[in-house]
Amino acid sequence: MRILVVDDNNTNLKLLVRLVKKVEHCEAIAFSSPADVLSALPELDFDVALIDYQMPVYNGIELFTEIVRFEKYASVPVIFITADKDMTTRMAALNAGAIDFLTKPVNPVEFQARLQNIVSLTMARRQLADQAEWLRQEVEKAVQALRLREQEIIERLTLAAGYKDPETARHTQRVAAYSETIAREMGLSEQFCNDLRMAAPIHDLGKSTMPDTVMLKQGKLTESEYRQIQSQNQIGADILSRSHASLLQLASEIAASHHERWDGQGYPNRLAGDAIPLSGRIVSIADNFDALTTERPYKPAWSYERTVEHVLGRAGTQFDPACVAAFQRALPKIRDIMEQDRREQAEEAALKAASQAMGKTA
Repeated sequence: MRILVVDDNNTNLKLLVRLVKKVEHCEAIAFSSPADVLSALPELDFDVALIDYQMPVYNGIELFTEIVRFEKYASVPVIFITADKDMTTRMAALNAGAIDFLTKPVNPVEFQARLQNIVSLTMARRQLADQAEWLRQEVEKAVQALRLREQEIIERLTLAAGYKDPETARHTQRVAAYSETIAREMGLSEQFCNDLRMAAPIHDLGKSTMPDTVMLKQGKLTESEYRQIQSQNQIGADILSRSHASLLQLASEIAASHHERWDGQGYPNRLAGDAIPLSGRIVSIADNFDALTTERPYKPAWSYERTVEHVLGRAGTQFDPACVAAFQRALPKIRDIMEQDRREQAEEAALKAASQAMGKTA
């Protein structure tokens, strides 16, 4: 343990240093001037402070008040050494943070006993702090492991949802990226943005229960087929809601709410305004934007400009105006995501075509 010793009287200082060295596990860091102590901060490293109360320029309380301005010294125990027995002085020292006093002339036996007690207390407190930090790290590791498992489950469910249709898999990843970008533009927390990116890909998990005759139909849906499509939101939410994992619960919330409308005319529960979870309001815009800018069995792809105009024009009716405003601010990043995905698809198509051509000539 490193003991800071400050006394402007060299004789007293030498005595205190000798006494400190007699206490087990202790070494003294001696200063005869408060100004020298302050000059050495904040690099100075000590565990306990022994400070003379009466010193020129800075008295003991004034010196320690300056020391504890540094966070690293805020909890360091301090013992004041004084010849003054006045209660006012002692109360001032206690208010400054003193935990003990030594009266001059210092009694060596009393000094060693008191310093040993404080050193033992400091060591015990440090051990508790170390244990608390170890426990915090272990809890953090466990939470991280759980999060990785949740993320893996979502990735597997995303793969399952897109197993029959590779474009569905790309759609889910684009929606996740768009959603995260909008959330960040809204200034939402780092954790929420990350969780939204991980949970959004399974927003249409319920579609995996729909027959291909409905999902891939090129003509107009019948009223019965349309109701069947609408039911997939609640089916997906029900599948996910039974999980205790926070990411899957968020995914369930998104699945159930991303087709609700700000004006209350959406489905499945006809929620309106702030009653719609924020996650669903954000994913609603991302999903709608991606659905319109990509080709589907029942429609050609819209242009980027037409789709942006469509989304902006539905602020306050279909979409949350605040989310639309964030979407508009995020458009440069959203367009980058869209164009990068199209480049990747073109590269994959070229590689596939080259592979097929090689197979024919072999």
